[in-house]
Amino acid sequence: MAKESILKCSKCHVPLEEMEVTFCYLERQFRHKVPRCPKCGQVYIPEELARGRMAEVEKLLEDK
Repeated sequence: MAKESILKCSKCHVPLEEMEVTFCYLERQFRHKVPRCPKCGQVYIPEELARGRMAEVEKLLEDK
């Protein structure tokens, strides 16, 4: 069985926690749960989110 890797903040060296974050793009806002440092607030955006849902939202907003 593979162990689940724990993401840590490169600045604070504490484990990231799943938190709801507000993203802004072209004066629009949307919320999504992503790993975030509970100490400094740094956000980790997984590649599948960046290439998937975020790319879809960008395209929809740019087409308007």
